Amino acid sequence: MVGSKKGVLARINQEMDRHNHSHPIAIHCLIHQQALCSKSLKRDSVMKIVVSCANFIRAHALNHRQFQEFLSELNASYQDVLYHTEVRWLSRGRVLKRFYDLLQQITAFMLSKNKEVPEFNDAEWKWHLAFLTDVTEILNSFNVQLQGKGKLICDMQSHVKAFEVKLGLLIKQVKEENFCHLPTTQNLLAEKPSVAFPNKTCVDSLEKLQKEFQFRFKELHHHEQDIQLFRNPFSINIEIVDPIYQMELAELQNCDSLKDAFKSSSITNFYASLPSETYPNLRNHALKLATIFGSTYVCEQTFSRMKHLKSPTKSRLTDAHLHHLLRLAVTNMEPDIDYIISQKQAHSSH
Repeated sequence: MVGSKKGVLARINQEMDRHNHSHPIAIHCLIHQQALCSKSLKRDSVMKIVVSCANFIRAHALNHRQFQEFLSELNASYQDVLYHTEVRWLSRGRVLKRFYDLLQQITAFMLSKNKEVPEFNDAEWKWHLAFLTDVTEILNSFNVQLQGKGKLICDMQSHVKAFEVKLGLLIKQVKEENFCHLPTTQNLLAEKPSVAFPNKTCVDSLEKLQKEFQFRFKELHHHEQDIQLFRNPFSINIEIVDPIYQMELAELQNCDSLKDAFKSSSITNFYASLPSETYPNLRNHALKLATIFGSTYVCEQTFSRMKHLKSPTKSRLTDAHLHHLLRLAVTNMEPDIDYIISQKQAHSSH
């Protein structure tokens, strides 16, 4: 898609050059970029044990049933462990959280099955499990912030910048062994484990994650000025923007009625209401930024709906049927059922 020579973006840029137009702003899917950054925090020593134990319990029907009964007898907070699925971006955080909360019960159950797991008695391994649980929870929250329909690129950029600030704060606090934003690690510290917190290893992991974010999201920072101009044209410094916008910005920033309109309406409605004769360049800039797809969320959601619709039981589903069903599934418009029914002639009874 974004290959510099043969990708779709390269072909579009060639056409833009041929017609003397500026190149479109290309942004990789930010949700996918975040997921790739999260992979740098792998910690195979932890995930290997977690996945192995979860598979041992859930892959065998007898073990699974006995484990659920075991949790029920203990009145545990949860009634099961979760499978880890690599392709599902939020999977790791949920699996780790559930696993940590049921660690005592899992340890007892594995011993009852004569399957000893040495890591369960390793205090340092528990530190890594608790730390990874907290960090993946934070990453999951960030991932959810990037999801949803109607997300403008300026909204998504705000979430990215906020997370980078949070990451810098976490690194500083973990160096000082301040776990106020890492509740699982804080709870483990209160238990006074026999081994000290592996400070250097955990800080190195966070710093690696920080570098990965800086690399993955560098194209977003590259367009920061354009995004800032789109987000709030009243606050940006006229002297630093492209000259084609300067005269229009001078006019805009000194118009009190447009300032009031900007405060009281959405960004898209504000730019749509700008007079095209007075602000042609600002409107074109807004159009370019408003049409950027910051993520493939809508595509992924539509594909999920399609998988749900194309079940084996719907053997007579044609391509036309699927097209209509998908339109109904992903649109915000609601059909007027009463009107549609009124246009049809009902069969009279015999």
